[in-house]
Amino acid sequence: MKQTNKRCKLLIYDCDGVMLDTLESNYIFYNRVMEHLGRPPLDRSDLKARTVLHTYSFENVMEYFFGNDPCRDSAWSFAKTIHYRDLAPFMSIEDGLIETLDRLKGRVSLAVCTNRAISMDMIIDDFGLSGYFEYVMTAAKVTNPKPHPEPLLKILDHFGIEAGEALFVGDGEVDMMSARGAGVPFVAYKSRLPSSHRIERHGEILSHVFGG
Repeated sequence: MKQTNKRCKLLIYDCDGVMLDTLESNYIFYNRVMEHLGRPPLDRSDLKARTVLHTYSFENVMEYFFGNDPCRDSAWSFAKTIHYRDLAPFMSIEDGLIETLDRLKGRVSLAVCTNRAISMDMIIDDFGLSGYFEYVMTAAKVTNPKPHPEPLLKILDHFGIEAGEALFVGDGEVDMMSARGAGVPFVAYKSRLPSSHRIERHGEILSHVFGG
């Protein structure tokens, strides 16, 4: 496993699949839309659909499922009535995240880069993550969400650092593509995606940040 050339000054986390296990909540969200339209639940064996609904922005997911659908407007209108609070019980924090953040805080800057648009502040409050992250980048703050590099480039600009001085922990292809476009070394979490580093547990990131 190769190391970065520069000292890590900033660690950036994706949310879904990295900070939180949210796959079930995402299925519930889009299945409620399907039910509203009188359609069967999503096929969980469809790996492409699973990847889209779990990693892309809300707008991109809705376009994937309903872009050319005659019920598109109805689907969008109903989807916007589903509140994060209804889905929170189906989310859980990833093992070891809080303990790792406790060891990182004050020693390296921390940020979030997610394709969520409006629920991230509530997630941070509800899951005991307040006070850890200096900057939270969401899909609502950019013109082009992941896989475009814009979100990561804006984070780098905010902290005034070079791409090689950061690490981005993600689990999806959109994370990898965004990191590649921004020149930020990518850490694949529980994933076999091509990456600068690969971890299976949160605590493993410490050696990549601090060396050793």
